[in-house]
Order: sequence, then structure tokens, then C-alpha cells
Amino acid sequence: MHLAFLNPQGNFDPADSYWTEHPDFGGQLVYVKNVALALAALGHRVDIVTRRIDDPDWPEFSAITDSYPGGVRILRIDCGDDAGFLRKEDLWPYLGRDWVPGMIAHYRAEGSMPDAATGHYGDGGLAAALLRNLAGIPYTFTGHSLGAQKFDKLLAAGSTVDALDAHYRFARRIEAERLAMNRAGAIITSTAQERFEQYGHPAYAGAVETADDGHFSIVPPGVALDIFGTDVGHDGEAETRMLVEARLARDLDPGRALLPAVVASSRLDPKKNPAVLVEAFAASKNLQEKANLVFITGALDDPLRSDAGAGEMELSVLRDLRRTITNAGLNGKVAAFGIQGQRGLSSAYRHFAGRRSVFALTALYEPFGLAPLEAAAAGLAVVATRNGGPSESLMDGDGEYGVLIDPTDPVDVAAGLERALGSEWETLAAAGRQRVLDRYTWDRTAEGYVRAIQRAAAAERRDLLEIHPYFTAGSPDVQADRLRELSES
Repeated sequence: MHLAFLNPQGNFDPADSYWTEHPDFGGQLVYVKNVALALAALGHRVDIVTRRIDDPDWPEFSAITDSYPGGVRILRIDCGDDAGFLRKEDLWPYLGRDWVPGMIAHYRAEGSMPDAATGHYGDGGLAAALLRNLAGIPYTFTGHSLGAQKFDKLLAAGSTVDALDAHYRFARRIEAERLAMNRAGAIITSTAQERFEQYGHPAYAGAVETADDGHFSIVPPGVALDIFGTDVGHDGEAETRMLVEARLARDLDPGRALLPAVVASSRLDPKKNPAVLVEAFAASKNLQEKANLVFITGALDDPLRSDAGAGEMELSVLRDLRRTITNAGLNGKVAAFGIQGQRGLSSAYRHFAGRRSVFALTALYEPFGLAPLEAAAAGLAVVATRNGGPSESLMDGDGEYGVLIDPTDPVDVAAGLERALGSEWETLAAAGRQRVLDRYTWDRTAEGYVRAIQRAAAAERRDLLEIHPYFTAGSPDVQADRLRELSES
């Protein structure tokens, strides 16, 4: 099959530039790339279709075509008045006006339209719906995370409907998601919980029915075993280990550098809830004696002392972390430093696994949770939030592949960490790694996508939602009435 993966936000290039360094370049790009490569390995022709950016500050994305080794083409289509960089929230007016028509024109000029498409995130899903409307191409929709849940959390944190809509364009996003899920031949979710909780949100009532088994395919993402496996090494492996040791020596008290570590690697984002790890350490003398707390912070090299490179949200989190560390007397027991790129991160994981260390994910809610599975593949025991995907990936009947904790309870977090660092470490580490090998590989994910795409190609959807004129003609804009109703309820 010839497949088009529609992903207008972020961008792709062979060097994976800017990944994790910008809000538009998050984990879903890793997902899209790896599924595309796995599908290509199965013999399918795959294009990742994204936007062309003709901007001197983003030189990697100006060419119309590019490729990944392994047979995946990157196709870039203009999206916007001047082809300069636009943040993902500002792409909506141009998807139907520029991007989808430009994509169709490109494929027609080549003489070959894709057999099917997959829309990623709300903007890619909207584009897939418009592509189907204009060219009849069937599609699947992978939402990754939906706007309604983010809107709820930000509203609960004290923002107003008007302020949230002005910045995040939630009215447009939710309307686009409704259209994408309603017209999709199949909706791909990572877990059953994602299907029922995210798509069952009142914002999507009338657009999708979560009880419709024929409309959903559960296809978990995979771990790149060539990067995160325990038996692989990379060109920079030794350099990463030296960097880790140097940063531990910089941040920790003398004599503590060789202790096991509780390793947290995620964006410094309130919803990732890093503060509870510090609170758990502060509450447990046993933890402080057994291990260090280590935050791996992407591009931020010395965040416990310096604000350099941190955005406004990261600064807010950092200030809280620093305050708690100082007040609890944890200076010298906590390290924080940057490691960029998946290969560097995997090298650090393997290094810490050699010290019987534990990976911790304490997000308030995690839709799937690929990071703990990557850590497990690299040999770490895992402690993760019970809210979301880890409750399925790390627990199955009587099988336990990690320790699930309540991320709102520092005492429960501390107990889970103590357990994983104790006599059960070998059992938990081995079980977690085997769970990944048995179920969470990109080959398995690609096979699931093929089945979902075949289902989408054969599906006949009825009672389709109308396409809002904003997405085709540019006006009138999508109003925030639905957001106001949600906020009042």
C-alpha cells in the first residue's frame, strides 16, 4: 500500500532536529517516525506529510522532499501565507485553504495518490477528513491526546475560557477533532482506557460512540529496541556515561555518586508532576539513604542552579522544585542535567540500570506512557502513575511488570520507590523488559496499523458531521460556545 501519514505540526528531517526542545516537537513525532519506518520494513510505501517552513531560523525544513534511511519519504507542503514558522495553534486557517489542496496537487503531479491516510493529532485528523472529502481517500485517526482533557485541566487551574481559546484555539481544535473522529474509517487508540475516557468526553458527544467496537482499533505504540535495548551500544555511549558521572559529581555530596538512582526523564511540566518525587524523597529517610534522585531535563544542563534555556512554564516548575529541595534539606541528594536525543537517553538508562536504579513517571495522567517502557527495555525497574496507560501496560491480570502508584500521594510514591529499589528489583526489571519484548515493539504496532487501515478502507461511515466552513472558507470562525457549555457543566 501507499500510505500518507499526515502530521502538519512539528516537522521531520533525518537529524530529528528540535525534538523535545519546542512544544511543537513532542513525543508524537517519535511515534509517527517509528510506525512509518516499521510499515516501510513490511514493504509499504510511506510518506510522512508535514509542512514546509521557509524560514532562516528553521533551515532544516525548507526542501519539499527529504527522507529517512529505511525508505520513508518526508513530503513538505506549504502551509501559511509566507511559509514561515507558525506554532501548531496557528495552523488551523491554512490546512483546508493551502495544505490539503497543495498535497493533492503534489500527488496528482506525481501521478499517484495514496491508497489511505492516517491523521495524527487534531490537525492531522482534520486534514485527513478534508483529504477524504476532496479526493475520496480513506483514513484512520490517531488523536494521541485530545483537546478536551487539556482544556479541562487548564480551566481547573484557574484560566478563563476566553484566555484559553485565544492562546490554544480550543474551539477550533475540538471541532476539528470531532470531525476527524466522526469521518474516520477507524480510530486508533493506544489503550482501552484512552478509548473510553478520552473519546467519551462530553465534548465529543454526537461525533463518536465509544461502544462501537467497529470504529476503534487498540494499537499500542512500540519501543525502538535498536536504541533502548539492553544489548545495544551507540557511538556516543562512553561519552554519555562520562557526562552522567561528571554531572553526578557536580550535583551530589561526596560518596553518593555510586548509589542507585530514581531517574525521572520528562518535560518540566506541571502535569508531569515532578514535584511529588521531591516530596516523596523528603518524606522517606530510607529513600534518601538508598538512592539519589536524578532529573534528566532535555536541553537544560544545570537547572537546579541556572535558569538558562528554560521557558516560562519550566521556570515555574523549577522554582518550586528548588524551593522544596532546599526546605527539605535535600541539596546534595538530587541531581539534574540535560541529555539530548534518544541514543544519549538510552545510554544513560543502561548506565543507571547497572546500579540497580529505578525509572519514575509520576504524571497526574498519562494517556499511554511510552517512556517507562523505553526505560524497562534498557534494564531499569519501573514505578509509574496508575492513572492512564501504565495501568494496562504494566499490569495484566495477575501479571505485574512495574509498580503502580498514586501520583497525588507522596507517601504512596515513596513506598513504591522503596519497593522497586529493594529485594524485588531484579524481578521487576526482568519482567518489565520481557513485557516490552512480548508486546510493545514497533513491528507489532505496524501490524496493528495495517489491520486498522484495511478496516478503514472497507468502512462505510454514516451520519457524518458537516465540515465547519471555517476549515474550508476561513470564516466565520469556530465559536467558543461548546467550551462555555463544558466549563459550566
